[in-house]
Amino acid sequence: MVKTFRYDDVPVLETTSGKLKGYFYDGTYIFKGVSYAYADRFQMPVPCKWEGVKDATSYGFVCPLMTQDTPSAELLVPHRYWPMDEHCQNLNIWTQTLDESAKKPVIVWLHGGGYFAGSSIEQVAYDGRNMCVEGDTVVVSINHRLNILGYLDLSPFGEKYRNSGNAGHADMVAALQWIHDNIARFGGDPENVTIFGQSGGGMKVADLMQIPAADGLFHRGLIMSGVSSENMLPACQGTGEAIVTAMLTELGLTAADVEQLETLPYPELVKVYTKVMPAVAMTGSYVGNGPQVNDWYLGNPLQCGLREKACEIPLMIGTVFSEFAFAPSAFDKTALTEKEMTEIVSKVYGEHTKDVLAAFAKAYPGKNPTDVLLVDRAMRQPSKKLAAMHAKGAKAGTYLYDFTLEFPMLHKIAWHCADIPFFFRNTDKVEICAIPGVTEKLEDQIFGAFMNFARTGVPSQENLPAWPEVTGEKEPTMIFDRECQVRYNFDDELLELIDSILPPFSMAELMASQDIQH
Repeated sequence: MVKTFRYDDVPVLETTSGKLKGYFYDGTYIFKGVSYAYADRFQMPVPCKWEGVKDATSYGFVCPLMTQDTPSAELLVPHRYWPMDEHCQNLNIWTQTLDESAKKPVIVWLHGGGYFAGSSIEQVAYDGRNMCVEGDTVVVSINHRLNILGYLDLSPFGEKYRNSGNAGHADMVAALQWIHDNIARFGGDPENVTIFGQSGGGMKVADLMQIPAADGLFHRGLIMSGVSSENMLPACQGTGEAIVTAMLTELGLTAADVEQLETLPYPELVKVYTKVMPAVAMTGSYVGNGPQVNDWYLGNPLQCGLREKACEIPLMIGTVFSEFAFAPSAFDKTALTEKEMTEIVSKVYGEHTKDVLAAFAKAYPGKNPTDVLLVDRAMRQPSKKLAAMHAKGAKAGTYLYDFTLEFPMLHKIAWHCADIPFFFRNTDKVEICAIPGVTEKLEDQIFGAFMNFARTGVPSQENLPAWPEVTGEKEPTMIFDRECQVRYNFDDELLELIDSILPPFSMAELMASQDIQH
């Protein structure tokens, strides 16, 4: 089929910031790199204005990173890289119509990478066109400040730095405000906005539910592999007095010179922060690099409680089977005898091996026994806990999923980010997703459920079993696999048994070894 590109006859749109000129391609109007706010370093974002007609045909700058990206595991998670600049408050829009009366559901993507890395276009699967066209929605993706640019508290050094510890989150609120004020011009409904994100993006969804300034700017949320335990990512509490003082001292400056940090070249800022941070962290003091708990951001709900208003927002929460098990297996699990599989598992579980294998077979029937070594211990339990907390509010639906598909590469079961292409309807862009007779059906099921959730707050789908809400008594989880099914509290026994045997999950140890099969 011949695709159509148009530019000359695409109308200029008038927004609250100024005039915009995008383009049309293959059924979709696309606007890239749209500025939604402006902010100097460590300052709160303010509305932006421009003169004339702003070109919106190129992606905008992404936030500078503290360390150099190194491409790896691109078959599992293919990436894109882009020029960086601190003035990165921009967003991208995909829409099929510029009719203000269309009122299509709006879906806003918050990228992963923790609070320190990533971008709105970092992964190939982040492209919004397929979701826009196939889901009949308006899709938006956001860039915002990260790491010490977005999350370093300088408030003890002057009122001008008030809430600088949450500058990155303030950017997101500013983006949602811009969307609320302007998205009708792009055919969207400002009263039907769903935010979703994976990993750090999922954390941002939960965080925005804890920010009163974001109330009314979004109406549903999807958290994908984005609920971490209280121990894995401690809250940023306290002030930045110690870390900023240490940085100033290292530079030979005093508190009176704090404004020099605003103009210090970013690589030098990173260098001095990285040098002094470990010693400050050892004292238990605040070191930033994540949102600061204060009266503007009320904190991670698992650590600080879920505020009542958050319970009014319909919520989907999900994880994948093996999350952070990226390393290649040391064996071909399909070629092992039952005895060999038991011996491999026993290297981790010892005298408990028989009980663990029995609990695993009950929780995940049909999976290879050695797959028990890859069961996620980082995200699933905290996600269940947040779901129960949200459901207790009994004001909006709470829905859980577990993505457990095995892929045709080293017989790997879904890893961190593996579900993203299915939710975006972008499996055609991620080569490893090409599983004949499987991918198309599962993508239809997952994508259809998400689109219905974005429209109604309920992830019903005619090609899926009925998907009940989590309640105080029951914890139904939709299993996304070759055959989808709903199961109730199916892994409680397994996770409780594993936790009684193994030490608490440690991200640092996992990243250092990535060899848990041995």
